Amino acid sequence: MTLELKGVSKEVEGQTHIHPTDLTLEKGTMNVLLGPTLSGKTSLMRLMAGLDQPATGKVFWQGEDVTGQRVQDRKVAMVYQQFINYPSMSVYDNIASPMKLMGVDKAEIDRRVRETAEMMQLTPMLTRKPLELSGGQQQRCALARALVKNAGLVLLDEPLANLDYKLREELRAEIPRIFEASGSIFVYATTEPEEALLLGGSTATLWEGRVTQFGPTPDVYRKPVDATTARVFSDPPMNFLQVSKTGGKLMFGKGATAAATGPLADLPDGRYTAGFRPNHLEIGRHSPEAVEFTCTLTVTELTGSETFVHLDHHGERWVGLVHGVHELGAGEALTVYLDPRHVYIFSEEGALVAPASYALAA
Repeated sequence: MTLELKGVSKEVEGQTHIHPTDLTLEKGTMNVLLGPTLSGKTSLMRLMAGLDQPATGKVFWQGEDVTGQRVQDRKVAMVYQQFINYPSMSVYDNIASPMKLMGVDKAEIDRRVRETAEMMQLTPMLTRKPLELSGGQQQRCALARALVKNAGLVLLDEPLANLDYKLREELRAEIPRIFEASGSIFVYATTEPEEALLLGGSTATLWEGRVTQFGPTPDVYRKPVDATTARVFSDPPMNFLQVSKTGGKLMFGKGATAAATGPLADLPDGRYTAGFRPNHLEIGRHSPEAVEFTCTLTVTELTGSETFVHLDHHGERWVGLVHGVHELGAGEALTVYLDPRHVYIFSEEGALVAPASYALAA
């Protein structure tokens, strides 16, 4: 059971929403579409489902060209962030409805409804109508209805975004188990890099209608092929700085230097772009090799156990995520440190030249 997109694109009123895309998804896999709002995640899902026809290219299901096939004739289930339920039906009947249309035996319907309801914590609500439920409970009902179909392709478009934190965490842990048991192809769209890492499987990063990279999620995170992918797979986005290499020395921006060791030692002399994630900026030198930068603090955000520091480094806007609560005043000079082992090196055009040492060791 395989879903293949071959040169598939989408245009709306002359504007390209999805550039020509090749993608192959295998049976029993979790596939995450990761990208910011309007990057093309929903558009790509609609092409997979058959809700939209591609401007170019073809869609193949188990080797069969289904490009022109109606969505009703495909084994597809889709759940949106905006939950959709039948308001006049009970929760039980909402979950059972797709199986009734498929002609499934009543006893089997009852078994699957109750099993899925228990997993979704909906058992006490089976006799209620959707409008009697909270928003989170209504979304769980919509998700349960999709799961009981035993569809070959399950598309989840930010399905947990409207749920409270505790339930979202529980379902994030549960969804990989569900897809492993079903053997279906799962496609899960999200704007959150952390969610992609928690779900595992494979991740396709999207930026302005293009799939920039697709592969096992840890590999895409640790070894992004370019600066765009690195920016997408980092929250807050990856910080960047001009760097040059001469002999065995790296010079970052205006005057900060470090020895070119590890993968950076073999880097040809020249100009590059250094990239580093916010959680790798530190207040306080924790490594003798750390590079020191003096910045101006613009904004501080406290999360409880961590602090986001928004920095201006000679016109470069950076964000640091540092451990602990730090009460700092806007406009202050702040010295931050960066271990060169956490630095990615990109060409001036944006292609990855050298991954960070820590990523290679992971």
